[in-house]
Amino acid sequence: QVQIVESGGGLVQPGGSLRLSCKTSGFPFDDYAIGWFRQAPGKEREGVSCASSSELSKYYADSVKGRFTISRDDDESMVYLQMNNLKPEDPAVYYCAASWALGSTWDNAAKYNYWGHGIQVTVSS
Repeated sequence: QVQIVESGGGLVQPGGSLRLSCKTSGFPFDDYAIGWFRQAPGKEREGVSCASSSELSKYYADSVKGRFTISRDDDESMVYLQMNNLKPEDPAVYYCAASWALGSTWDNAAKYNYWGHGIQVTVSS
């Protein structure tokens, strides 16, 4: 049974940091690209970052480049998203997702086979 569980969300002040974790099981983690998406109220789900299998490639949305860092631990089947200098436009529900055949468009949600339930990130003073 596939399980993807996000943790590490919460409330942080602008300029602060959070580290999201994504624990996975039930599929061959090493063979999957893992992405982070987010969805704010009234907005479409958008790709935030992705790490390909074996971490050969990493992708970031322009809005988070230089502030967010994705990493994966294949031994533990986990993925992390370090988020620094959080801004008022970052609050959303953040989702972790796994893709078997990512193709060239890492931020296409339709390419992802498995999804977590999401975790809330709030940025407020």
